[in-house]
Amino acid sequence: MNQTAASSAPAADVVEDPYLWLEDVEGEKALDWVRTQNAASKQSLESLPGFGKLRDDLRAILDSDAKIPYVIEMGGHLYNFWQDAQNPRGLWRRTTLDSYSSATPAWEVILDLDALNKAEGENWVWAGAECLRPEYTRCLLSLSRGGADANVTREFDIATRTFIGDGYYRPEAKGGMSWIDADTVFVYTDFGDGSLTSSGYPRIAKRWKRGTELSAAEVVYEGQAGDMYIAAMHDDTPGYERSFVSRTLAFYNDELYVIGADGALSKIDAPNSANKSVRKDWLLLELREPLTEGASTYPAGSLLAAKFDAYMAGERVYTVLFTPSESTSLASYTFTANHLVLNVLEDVKNRLSVLTPAAQAGEAWASTALPGAPAFGTVTVSAFDADTSDKVWLTSTDYLTPSTLSLGELMGEKLKLKEMPAFFDASGYEITQSFATSDDGTRVPYFMVARKGLQANGTNPTLLYGYGGFEISLTPTYSGAVGRAWLQDGGVYVVANIRGGGEYGPRWHQAALKANRNKAYEDFAAVARDLIAKNITAPAHLGMQGGSNGGLLMGNMTVMYPELFGAVVCQVPLLDMKRYHLLLAGASWMAEYGNPETADWEFLQKYSPYQNLKADAKYPPVLFTTSTRDDRVHPGHARKMFARMQAQGHDVDYYENIEGGHGGAADNGQRAYMQAIAYSYLRQHLFPKS
Repeated sequence: MNQTAASSAPAADVVEDPYLWLEDVEGEKALDWVRTQNAASKQSLESLPGFGKLRDDLRAILDSDAKIPYVIEMGGHLYNFWQDAQNPRGLWRRTTLDSYSSATPAWEVILDLDALNKAEGENWVWAGAECLRPEYTRCLLSLSRGGADANVTREFDIATRTFIGDGYYRPEAKGGMSWIDADTVFVYTDFGDGSLTSSGYPRIAKRWKRGTELSAAEVVYEGQAGDMYIAAMHDDTPGYERSFVSRTLAFYNDELYVIGADGALSKIDAPNSANKSVRKDWLLLELREPLTEGASTYPAGSLLAAKFDAYMAGERVYTVLFTPSESTSLASYTFTANHLVLNVLEDVKNRLSVLTPAAQAGEAWASTALPGAPAFGTVTVSAFDADTSDKVWLTSTDYLTPSTLSLGELMGEKLKLKEMPAFFDASGYEITQSFATSDDGTRVPYFMVARKGLQANGTNPTLLYGYGGFEISLTPTYSGAVGRAWLQDGGVYVVANIRGGGEYGPRWHQAALKANRNKAYEDFAAVARDLIAKNITAPAHLGMQGGSNGGLLMGNMTVMYPELFGAVVCQVPLLDMKRYHLLLAGASWMAEYGNPETADWEFLQKYSPYQNLKADAKYPPVLFTTSTRDDRVHPGHARKMFARMQAQGHDVDYYENIEGGHGGAADNGQRAYMQAIAYSYLRQHLFPKS
């Protein structure tokens, strides 16, 4: 989709929506409006008490040299992408494991993005790298302008530290490229008119031989315009080399095909709703709906294993690796060379176990607890080299404990290699978990971070954060920004694990889909009311914050429950649910929200904040932030909502970062600024006036 033009709209919509012109993302009239609003907001927001000091402190946190440099192993080196004050766009660099294990690793710079931008007159933002095994010297680097989802792919030679002049190059578009071998890649991108889906993602995947034009690449698979995303990929696991095509019809609705030696495609005949993955001899199915095979029914949220070749031949013999309960869900799983690590959430707390594959299908896999894992907090595990080793990286954190990174044998001791510094004094704080009761009786968990011995006097400035969509779980994570900007001066921080998320697996997500979207908002309101009922805070001191789908949450809570809140920060939001499917990637979310051009509008109109604004309502003050370069959630949502609320006389502020993509910022300076205006705004409205 051309980002510089608004989607076509019927004349009736233009009459109904006088701010439709603000959807013209980079149109001069719209950008002049943005600059005017930014100038006014900068003047008011930057003059808030403590703004400058807070911005600088947050920038120092983001630029800290003591942050953990997370790495991936390739060909005997550990690779890392790093940003700091001297390198705002970042360095792609590498070191050895021995050096990385020391307090001061010796880094070898592979690519300096700031130097590249200067040389090319660009504003490239790092978007990732895929390097060809086993030498790992040729890489496909993805770079985006200003942090947009659309990016370019360029072939890079690590040995010479240069881009290959006549190498692979994919022009700017949403899509990707991946290695098959040294002279062949899969490419899925914008090939010209008709080659994208209605969501603006690739509709066609091709096999491209070196030395030929992109236009001559061979079609591997061609999807439908109404699909969401088509991609192709190659599994280069030694001895198990296979290629696949993924056809994503919608979120959590996909088909997976194996590409045969003759180029023919064979579908993995598993439910579209199941997450399908292939690892060596095994096919794993993570169910989002119940599956009945013969006399057996496996509940949604289960993880099943079957022998891949036998499954493709028609056999349906499963081993159940995980079955959910009322309090548990599968967060993730990770293979090492000889084992499978299951990461289970139990009431939003991680529990890790190690499984050893059985020899035959249908046989139980041996299971034991992962040694060395902490009992509380958020814990993640990733393989050091899943093909050759059972070593794992273990990361642990919580709201008050800086992240630590350990490395060791899966069943052995894990040696702590890195630890993030403490960016605020957490000794006087504690984390508690409570459950609010939603309107339909559902227990909704939430975490609260506050000073020990907090007085329940109804005046504590409290920030409530939420998301509630796309089966994404909010687990305890350390944030120096939250500590410095909110907690250390007496603020209370609360995270609500509302329905629509993944905290209790597919059932928790599906409970708030489409016509049931109100359940997410009722849950969030229940947490707010619980905090007020416990006299932790009061509406005048209770604020809320959320972005993307969480921005839609903010919009609906503002319109539907204005009496509960004293201030709102609404970031990169969806807000116009009548037109969201016409804007950028919006069509890809219809499985989550519904299609407003059908009978779905009957329920969608209840949860479309833009249409439900009222001039005579009393709303809390709202700060809207977005990014011009966000090519996922259209900035027109925030622009139009602000414009309408401003015209109606409500207390609103607006800031649009000209760069940043869906994350809202392209470098640490921008991130610090965006964080500072948000927290300064909340502090101004929620902290008791002295």
